[in-house]
Amino acid sequence: MKIKVLLLALGCTVGTLGAYAQKGVDNGTPFGSGEDSVRCITNISLFVPYAKSGNYKDAYEFWKIVYDECPGATKDIYLYGVRIVDWLIANEQDPAKKKELIDNLMKVYDKRVQYFGNDSRYPKDWIVSRKAQDYFRLMGENADYNLAYDWLKEIVDEKGNNTEALGLSLFAFASMKKMVADPNFKEQYIQDYLKASAGLDAQIAAAQAANNTKEQTNLESYKSGIDNVFANSGAADCETLQNMYASKVEEKKDDLEYLKSTIALLRRVRCQEIDVYFAASGYAYKLEPSAEAAVGLARQAVKAQDFDTAMKYFEEATTMETDPNAKAEDFYMIALLQFERNSYTQARQYCRKALEENPNYGNAYMLMGKMYAATSKSVYPDDAVMARAVYYAAIDKFEKAKQVDPTVAEEANSLISSYRAHLPSTEEIFMHPDLEKGKAVTIGGWIGESTVVR
Repeated sequence: MKIKVLLLALGCTVGTLGAYAQKGVDNGTPFGSGEDSVRCITNISLFVPYAKSGNYKDAYEFWKIVYDECPGATKDIYLYGVRIVDWLIANEQDPAKKKELIDNLMKVYDKRVQYFGNDSRYPKDWIVSRKAQDYFRLMGENADYNLAYDWLKEIVDEKGNNTEALGLSLFAFASMKKMVADPNFKEQYIQDYLKASAGLDAQIAAAQAANNTKEQTNLESYKSGIDNVFANSGAADCETLQNMYASKVEEKKDDLEYLKSTIALLRRVRCQEIDVYFAASGYAYKLEPSAEAAVGLARQAVKAQDFDTAMKYFEEATTMETDPNAKAEDFYMIALLQFERNSYTQARQYCRKALEENPNYGNAYMLMGKMYAATSKSVYPDDAVMARAVYYAAIDKFEKAKQVDPTVAEEANSLISSYRAHLPSTEEIFMHPDLEKGKAVTIGGWIGESTVVR
């Protein structure tokens, strides 16, 4: 309605304003002046309804006039502009023309930054993030990652931790791709990853504090994505990280936040057997005892085969840990140490504690199965058939492990196959009064569990 009234008013004065006509792109005003402002508003009123209905073919001509002549008139130019140009790209068969259209789409984003980059809801970093996302989608393996990296680095440098989450994620991705092409970029990629990771961590904490569960889940998805890419990138090899961080940890041994971030990084990429991890953990623990620092000291003690000290620190870590998955891992490490000391009942107790924290922690089931199989002869020292019947209980654990945790499936299947080959034969079952195929049997000794003969 407002557009129609404005068109009517301008139409009445077009004769007097004709001499002063000027496009918005030329005089810096949203609509231009005189006849050109009428032309701008008219074409906005024509392209928007077509674009809203998905009729990009008919919208294009009117949209292009507005885009060229009064680019500061409305955000609708860009909201629908990317859809219109994307439609043109999808319908173009000539590779050269398609590439030209992709370049034009990038210019649509650039022009939106020029005219609406200070928008409070969708500012520059939001716009550039979508620009990069479309670029990667449309260019595929032909993408120039150096170019995209520069776009994204600019917004990350400007906004820091406040950079739009998609932008942080794509920045880390582009940096990784640069490293793949140039191994000398490895250290910079690690720094870029840490910067993106810190930004997402800060935003996750803010969402959590605001009780915004939906936003927190979305941000955690981005964080998990860049973490997984980093862990599998080849940049995170322990020797490289040892060389990179050894001197820095010594320089910043009184900087608790730096030590915490370093420990978290090394733990995430499973570099927990190197000296810099132990050093950072020790310095951090002195400044402020924490679960992650305690785990570092525990692992250092394991390496030195000081199992009592290791269990002490792992136990301490479980009392401070807030992440259920991390706590499960700490309990599992204690179980391994108890297994090493032939304390099977205690080892199983800690496996069960691990599963209380993380029911899908397959390694805990795997360890119980291995312990059952390893102690079969000691449970039944005078009955070889029952000793091999213990394997039924062991196989139960391996089956459960692969059911809840696909990452252990390969090892579980291998052990299942191995122990099935040594189960009591049909003849042995027939001759043994404690066993009957298809019936439950209780395995004695420290195991004390029921299983089924098969």
